[in-house]
Amino acid sequence: MAIRKIREIGDPILTKVCKPVKEVTPRISELIDDMFDTMYDANGVGLAASQVGILKRIVVIDCSAEQDEAIVLINPEMLETRGEQFGLEGCLSVPGKSGEVRRPAYAKVKAYNEDMEEFIIEGEDLLARALCHELDHLDGHMYTELVEGPLMSSEEAAQLMEEREMAEAPEEEDSGETE
Repeated sequence: MAIRKIREIGDPILTKVCKPVKEVTPRISELIDDMFDTMYDANGVGLAASQVGILKRIVVIDCSAEQDEAIVLINPEMLETRGEQFGLEGCLSVPGKSGEVRRPAYAKVKAYNEDMEEFIIEGEDLLARALCHELDHLDGHMYTELVEGPLMSSEEAAQLMEEREMAEAPEEEDSGETE
């Protein structure tokens, strides 16, 4: 297992459509292991094979804080989306930047595991966002195409989140009493 170089915005490989996986060979298994190592090392929640320079329809995702809910998606296909969420999104291929993106609140995907057994995964909120984001990569698209407003630095994004949390916090009621 190894950490692979993450391709960054501007690299032409990120605009290419990935090819389906026909069988899981030892090289594909090694790629998947390396993708998890690379994603965890970069503190990401998802990574597409194209982001490490391989044009194969493979995605790894782990939205858990403990990094213990690893999901492998081979030849994933979006079956259904619904609802809407709007929030900050980042990408390991666009380091240090975030942007506000509108995504489905729910996503249902058909894919294959490492044994090439078909399965269905459904996700809401962050998992739905990750599924949509990573499947976009497989078709040569990046979240920067969907950003509403400017890309922000990590500091600007943190400030925006803090301002929103303050605005959403319930105001303390004044009981009218004085001390």
